[in-house]
Amino acid sequence: MTLTLFDQFSSPYLLGIPLILLSMLLPPLLFPTPNNRWITNRLSTLQLWLINMITKQLMIPLNKPGHKWAIILTSLMMLLLTINLLGLLPYTFTPTTQLSMNMALAFPLWLATLLTGLRNQPTTSLGHLLPEGTPTPLIPALILIETISLFIRPLALGVRLTANLTAGHLLIQLISTATITLLPIMPAMSSLTVMILFLLTVLELAVAMIQAYVFVLLLSLYLQENI
Repeated sequence: MTLTLFDQFSSPYLLGIPLILLSMLLPPLLFPTPNNRWITNRLSTLQLWLINMITKQLMIPLNKPGHKWAIILTSLMMLLLTINLLGLLPYTFTPTTQLSMNMALAFPLWLATLLTGLRNQPTTSLGHLLPEGTPTPLIPALILIETISLFIRPLALGVRLTANLTAGHLLIQLISTATITLLPIMPAMSSLTVMILFLLTVLELAVAMIQAYVFVLLLSLYLQENI
């Protein structure tokens, strides 16, 4: 069977059962819940330090009522970060390259921030649709534009994460294929492509972490607008 470049993004199946749920459940198992019987070691200390640092960074733009979302935002950040990084390993599947999954994460959380604002401060939330000092003839057009930009936010969240990870995986596959193809023909050029592949892999590690942080940070900013 001939495989295409995009076959790596199709959900794997075993006996007709999609394994995307399994690939989403396994990463959280790498972060066990601490308890009194858990012996503290360097790994657990590093894990707690990382979680505390992420939580502090996410809570900076939020005021006191927004701190109730700390567990949700931090858990989402750790989930996306782990899935993105594990997806760079060979023979693995990255669920965050699926637009359906990213939209399933983005839309409910965005809707929750919007409903929170409409419940707690409806006047202020609706006031974002019309900037202060707008000329009267432009009011209908600006309300329409701001409404469209509001409803396009979850789509932008999902597409941004999907596009960045998909592009990186495709580049890695293209360059690795070129490296293997050039090895018997042009060894010197193949060595150059190996260096490029190494640099691209380092870049993708950074992209995997940055995109997870950007996804959750934008959600926290949307939350700040509505609390």
